[in-house]
Amino acid sequence: MADSSTQSIVVAAPPERVAAVICDFASYPEWTDAMKRVEVLEEYEDGYASQVRFTLDAGVIADEYTLAYEYAEDISRIEWHLVGPSKMQKVQNGSYDIADNGDGTTTVTYTLEVELSVGMLGMFRRKAEKMIMDTALKQLKRRAEGDA
Repeated sequence: MADSSTQSIVVAAPPERVAAVICDFASYPEWTDAMKRVEVLEEYEDGYASQVRFTLDAGVIADEYTLAYEYAEDISRIEWHLVGPSKMQKVQNGSYDIADNGDGTTTVTYTLEVELSVGMLGMFRRKAEKMIMDTALKQLKRRAEGDA
């Protein structure tokens, strides 16, 4: 069964900048440590990616998987789901909620639900999820603030 986890971070950049960093999938290997390769497979008519293949290598966890993306019209929410099972995952659903704080900063809330193909004790899975989410948000913050 998949568990869902949520974390938030405040980024010193406007929502448009944060959304642009999230949607620039081809650049993920430049700023996301575990991402070795990212390929946009399909795009919507507006140019936003609809399907993206990721090659992940985080040491003990290596996987290749494809996610399908959907976007709120104002790009305040970006959500995704795993297209088909991978070597490591049966399910992956996630979202970024991007909220303008009205002061030049943005609150990003990351929600992730993963069901692994391999067995892992709940305690270790939750610790791994927390580490993955914490790292992802910190790297997103650094990229959005550093390139603003």
